[in-house]
Amino acid sequence: MSIFGQKKENIFLKKFLSYYFVILIILVVFIAGILIGSKSSAPINNNNFVSGNVYNKEVKPGFLSKDMDFDLFWEAWDIIKANYVYQPVSETELLYGAMAGSVASLGDPHSIFFDPETTEEFTEELKGKFDGIGTEIGIKNNNLTIIAPLPGTPADKAGLRAGDKVLSIDAEDTSSMSLDYAVSKIRGPKGTDVVLLISRQGWDMPQEIKLTRDTIRIQSVKWKMLDDNIAHIELRFFNEDTSAEFNKAVMDAISKNPKGIILDLRSNPGGYLDTAINVASEWVDNDIVVYEKSATGELTGHTATGKARLKGFPTIVLINQGSASGSEIVAGALKDYKLATLIGEKTFGKGSVQTVFPLKNGSSIKLTIALWLTPNENSIDGQGIEPDIEVKLTDEDYNQDKDPQLDRAILFLTQPGVNN
Repeated sequence: MSIFGQKKENIFLKKFLSYYFVILIILVVFIAGILIGSKSSAPINNNNFVSGNVYNKEVKPGFLSKDMDFDLFWEAWDIIKANYVYQPVSETELLYGAMAGSVASLGDPHSIFFDPETTEEFTEELKGKFDGIGTEIGIKNNNLTIIAPLPGTPADKAGLRAGDKVLSIDAEDTSSMSLDYAVSKIRGPKGTDVVLLISRQGWDMPQEIKLTRDTIRIQSVKWKMLDDNIAHIELRFFNEDTSAEFNKAVMDAISKNPKGIILDLRSNPGGYLDTAINVASEWVDNDIVVYEKSATGELTGHTATGKARLKGFPTIVLINQGSASGSEIVAGALKDYKLATLIGEKTFGKGSVQTVFPLKNGSSIKLTIALWLTPNENSIDGQGIEPDIEVKLTDEDYNQDKDPQLDRAILFLTQPGVNN
């Protein structure tokens, strides 16, 4: 055997003995702990058992509480640039990655760094037009979840439902995927395909669903008169066009002197705060529509801005688990002031406030800065809004084009005695 081989064998032997010695010490301490514990513990009486408390669950590791020298960042930067195997390393990508990582370290799925291209896409979405499959997604209970498929879009036509869990996108697992990356994976040029692995409550196995992307144009407001002189107003989004379109729908509906109003907020994922306040203001008169709770606990009230033209009309608000953010603000306000009866299912529970901070190169940071509270100071985030009358919409109903939630709303308005 060569000298080099002998040295390798000696090093290996030393390492093996060291590991063996450490393991031996751990075993001795563990056994000793069991023996000491068994001697000092009294027999457990299940009838009188009192559970203990776990302390320091939220204590961060020591290194996170220490002051840091920012030179450490540049040290890491230089190491990556000098040693990464795939050269050359793009400094631009490193910088964008660092900013995205800073925001991601907050652990908040709604706080996101947008590069210039994603910023433009996000802005286009709020204007009501983008290329994709037409669904709002979010992180719920650590799962990538469909908040709401938009009517008439590829997602809607493929049968995606609010509450569906997206397990993979084009065979890429989503369990540790950030929200912004998931959005970028699902979106793409019109005519291209994306495959989602979907899990749904009631299904035995997840199913792959192939969707062809299209240009998504969001018509945020639709309305019509139903039988029995009931106005049915559907709001699908709170975007730039919603206030003007909703104002026209309200004027047209009032001209018909309806027996009642059905405000349909099902599968409405939200949008602009000002738009949601404008909508609620058609019922709420000079009162707080929603409170904004800052990180310091300070409450800022947002007051109604409209004329409360619909205040005197019996109103039903339809909600489901796809109703989120702005939808929950409107539904919560009308419920707290008893201006409407809520029918359907519990809402999504997205009650945090995001502000988009533009950066000078076209990038932006969408950052959570506060929480939404209803006028009665009930938190929306993680809680959602409960319906006054729960009516579920099953897969069987959906597949047979039945709508028991809308049917119940009509019954409530036309037969006041059947109101439970």
